[in-house]
Amino acid sequence: MMLTPTVITEFDRQVPPNTATATFGLGCFWGPDATFGAMDGVVRTRVGYAGGTKPDPSYEVIGDHSEVVQLEYDPEQLSFDELLDRAFEEHDPYQQPGKRQYQNILFTETAEQHGRLRSYLDESEFDPERITTRLEELDRFHVAEDYHQKFSLRGKRWITDAFAEADYDNEAIRESPAAAKLNAHVAGHEVDVPFIEQSRDPKRKEERS
Repeated sequence: MMLTPTVITEFDRQVPPNTATATFGLGCFWGPDATFGAMDGVVRTRVGYAGGTKPDPSYEVIGDHSEVVQLEYDPEQLSFDELLDRAFEEHDPYQQPGKRQYQNILFTETAEQHGRLRSYLDESEFDPERITTRLEELDRFHVAEDYHQKFSLRGKRWITDAFAEADYDNEAIRESPAAAKLNAHVAGHEVDVPFIEQSRDPKRKEERS
């Protein structure tokens, strides 16, 4: 089955009513965007800048911010601790990049998240004296430029054409649950979504036939 506008819009309408957000800095934000997008229970992903004081950061003038990924997830299906598991799998908490743009930061956005992070670390085998990952409360998340959102989809016409036919603009693609899953898929992650198993790149179909 080809990816169609109807498939996209129907998937996006199946969003759970109550979601929570989590924000992590784990180096270049393209990779974490796809990694977290592949997780069952993650509804949306977006990339941006956080952790600094510059009021209007951009990729060209990022100031003292770092690249981060923000995700919306269904707390009925996925816990904050499980997101922390994945975040720690994605970086070495004892190594902090020198360049602030790519620093490792685990943000908390609520008192509950802060408490869970502290408990998670207390229960882990990490040496608290050696951890260099920054642990901070999120002050503000600045959305990155459109060309950074769902980066792995760029140039995949069999996907982008379907979104265009569905009248999705750049913001709609950024916030689309279907786009999050497709971005993870084309980045090479296993994604447990039925329409992705059925919707393949036509060129890949030809190669297999």
